[in-house]
Amino acid sequence: MTDVRADNRVAIQWAGEHRFDAGRPGGPQVRIDASAQTGPGPVDALLIGLGCCTGVDVVDILAKRRTPVAKLGIEVQGERRPEVPRKVMKAHLVFHIDGEGIEREHAERAVELAVSKYCSVRDSLDPATPVTWSVVLNGA
Repeated sequence: MTDVRADNRVAIQWAGEHRFDAGRPGGPQVRIDASAQTGPGPVDALLIGLGCCTGVDVVDILAKRRTPVAKLGIEVQGERRPEVPRKVMKAHLVFHIDGEGIEREHAERAVELAVSKYCSVRDSLDPATPVTWSVVLNGA
């Protein structure tokens, strides 16, 4: 029998101007601001979700190899169409991974698996949207 998870549910409350407070009902909230004055905009939030989703998988994969991540930073750059709708046409992620004993081959494999196999946010994007990545391991 297949284990089916319940759908995610969020509640969004308009907070004036282009601002919205959102999160799971009764849970923590995040400010989304299309004017980028009090929080990230909606497209930034999408890119943040992509980076965080892949980051969780990278951390988990490397921990399973018994080479835990000591520090992880992820830069995500999205390229958007110039005309409306200004959808994300491609994204590039740069993973800055630090940790004792992590070999480049294993770090790159962890990122490849995160991006191509495990990240549900990536899989929710248009399949034609290229998502590329690179790794900076222990500063190199």
